[in-house]
Amino acid sequence: MAAADEKRLTCVNRSAALSRAFEFLGRRWNGAVLGKLRDGPLGFREISREIDGISDSVLSNRLSSLVTAGLIVRVVDAGPPVSVSYSLTDSGRALMPALDEIAVWADQHLTP
Repeated sequence: MAAADEKRLTCVNRSAALSRAFEFLGRRWNGAVLGKLRDGPLGFREISREIDGISDSVLSNRLSSLVTAGLIVRVVDAGPPVSVSYSLTDSGRALMPALDEIAVWADQHLTP
């Protein structure tokens, strides 16, 4: 394969990966939920109180999709009382530096 073809293929693959990432992370509230879990596990109510404007049904949906994507984990403590908490997985923690860099870029280059 010629170097130009290999470079084009690399660009196409990278573009597809970025599209997948921003399609998922660009869903409203996903970034906010991930950011709230940065400092440690939180329960559903704690997350709900921390994110102004998110409904319980949307939060439930976002938590489920983040669990399915492998970015957070749902832990049930049998209690008593029974409690459920959410925390970042290794994959979720690995995403934090990239989200930090995007936030810095946005602060520097996008109007508030």
